Amino acid sequence: MSELPFAATTPVSVARVGLRARDAENLAAYYRNVVGLRELSRAGGTITLGAGNRPLLDIEADAAAKPDDPRSAGLFHTAFLLPSRADLGRWINHAIANKIGIEGASDHLVSEALYLTDPEGNGIEIYADRRPQDWKWNGDKVAMATERLNIPSVVAEVPAGDAGWQGAPENSIVGHIHLRVGRPEDAEAWWHQEFGFDTVAKYGSAAVFLSSGAYHHHIGANAWQSSGAGRRDPSRSGLAWVEMRSDNVTATTTREDPWGTVIRTVPGKA
Repeated sequence: MSELPFAATTPVSVARVGLRARDAENLAAYYRNVVGLRELSRAGGTITLGAGNRPLLDIEADAAAKPDDPRSAGLFHTAFLLPSRADLGRWINHAIANKIGIEGASDHLVSEALYLTDPEGNGIEIYADRRPQDWKWNGDKVAMATERLNIPSVVAEVPAGDAGWQGAPENSIVGHIHLRVGRPEDAEAWWHQEFGFDTVAKYGSAAVFLSSGAYHHHIGANAWQSSGAGRRDPSRSGLAWVEMRSDNVTATTTREDPWGTVIRTVPGKA
């Protein structure tokens, strides 16, 4: 079995994400068939999906919800981190074989990633990290970029005769969450104060990346589509909550960021 990714071993990390869905069954099928999550449980209109026995995504049924507004505060993407580069190669082969449409494929220096959008407009990143010892730091800032992904190189990591993609492997996690916000500087201040996160990168004034324990980022926050957005409309589909895991707490807590996004914190090791 693969090791748990570095992103989950820091003092604070992302545990799972909750989505409010207009068609929960259809959305759950997408995350099973495309992302490779497996259904773990159902209770009270919520479908829980994960990898191995680790819950990563709760889909909450709300047929009356209005569609998400991409110009509002909310979810930019949920980033599913695979344990190895070969796993990412297996997923790429799966996407090719099943004609899964992707919207981007990027080399971020610290990681390699592909992007897609689920049927209700929620962004998804599927990625693998490069080794943390190979990341380039300038003081407390990490070098990240958006370059073209070398897909043949990633696919070449898959051994000959390999069984191929069998769904998200055990120890796949939610490596980071990228949020749409009204003002990145307000998000930065909030994550500093509430979680003690460090700012590790900025893309101009429109995006900020923050982390715990020298990861490249557990939280991204941008205003590329949502500049000036106020509090999120709770009657819309899309992001319902984010759950963080923390070594620094002994009880579950819930708070809201400046845009009304619910952030839960649960104690314990990953």
